[in-house]
Amino acid sequence: MFDILAFVALILLLAGAGWRWSSSSAASASASASAEFTVASRDLALFPLVATLVMTEFNTSTLLAFAAAGYGAGPMALALPAVFLVGLLFYTVTVARAWKRFDRLSVAELFAVRYSKGVGRTASLLLLLAMTGFTATYVKSLTLLFTPLAPAWLPVPALSAVLSLVVLVAVLPGGLVSIVRADVVAFLATIVLLPLLLVLGMKQSALSGGLAAVFPASQLSLNPATQWNSQALPMRFVSTLMVITCFTYIAAPWYGQKIFAARSTQVAFRAVGISAVLVFLLYGAVVLAAAHLRASQPLLADAQLAVPTMILAWLPGGLRGFAYAVLFGAALTTLAGVWSAMATMIAADFGGPSLATVSSQRLLLVLFAISSWLGATFLVDQILDRLILANIPVAALSFALLAGFHWKRATTAGAWASMIVGVVWGVGCYVVVGEAGGYTWPWAMYGIPLIFATGITTSLLTSADTES
Repeated sequence: MFDILAFVALILLLAGAGWRWSSSSAASASASASAEFTVASRDLALFPLVATLVMTEFNTSTLLAFAAAGYGAGPMALALPAVFLVGLLFYTVTVARAWKRFDRLSVAELFAVRYSKGVGRTASLLLLLAMTGFTATYVKSLTLLFTPLAPAWLPVPALSAVLSLVVLVAVLPGGLVSIVRADVVAFLATIVLLPLLLVLGMKQSALSGGLAAVFPASQLSLNPATQWNSQALPMRFVSTLMVITCFTYIAAPWYGQKIFAARSTQVAFRAVGISAVLVFLLYGAVVLAAAHLRASQPLLADAQLAVPTMILAWLPGGLRGFAYAVLFGAALTTLAGVWSAMATMIAADFGGPSLATVSSQRLLLVLFAISSWLGATFLVDQILDRLILANIPVAALSFALLAGFHWKRATTAGAWASMIVGVVWGVGCYVVVGEAGGYTWPWAMYGIPLIFATGITTSLLTSADTES
């Protein structure tokens, strides 16, 4: 009973934070309401921006995948949260200020403004394709999280549908404003829950001999040089994730939309830098807690269920409900944030003013919720594998984006060539090498340089033609 009360109370608080927007802005002008719905009136201060950036990245898909790695590999799995530390710091240095100076509705608008409308719409389609994959994995992970609590008679697709509907209901009233307000509540709850799980895990692990009793000495610390080809978690694989993250997050529409909502360029820059550290610490706490779970419960049937197992085994009544509400809140705000970015992109890149209205944005949110449920039900099996795969179309945009901001000689032909090569190379690596063969290495380590070499060479050749 206490668990149910705690869960319902926090969910109502999350939903109420967003629903308050509808009453406070119901009488506002249509244009003002649309701006508030899509980019929060471009007035987010440092703390709410940090909170929403952290909770956008802190999602249940990555949470379950990283916890599974911590359970299987031990403390060396801290390399996975370090991927986001490096990737988000790269974002901070290369594009955080640039995106705020650009200050539009959709990141894909950069490609249309800098190159051509065709490049812009193609970039938008690639990003929408990737986000469709991301949101499907988010719904899948949320379903896995709540499967242990669902009644046996409820089919898994029905559970996914119910959870997706709850997320949709929470975000429909106020768009980005609803998301940010819910993010602040979820952020405060998250920074309480995850350190608590780590502390409890350390205590439970000590009763069973600690981490040294279940992991070999080589996995008790992070040493990339000696762990490069480790069977537990090869750092060779992790290094590819770092490269992929650096060159895909710079184009992330859900991050770009929130940077556009920042009050100033300096606020945007500081917020992303602070978020990079906080995301690393929060995911790191989960990885270590899952490693300690291995000491007390070494025979989990599915390592992806490490997080719900920790909650059910370690937390007392009341706190279990609170914990599930926190994790649901993390999924809610991440899903809602990506859906919102997708709806805004459709309006900015394809629909014009008619799709920028609040009612049209809400309809698009409903359609994206349905597509996420379909993908989670019929396409997603292993969460981390599908998350990585969905990045292929985003990585293809990396040259065109960075050159668009930082290299004046980049041409439309160079952008097209780099995007085509990026998609063909990424898909080719997946088809030819496959997951079993480790396709991420040739995709990231050879593909990213190839994308930039193609874009630079083509731009130099075509710019010379233009000058002549």
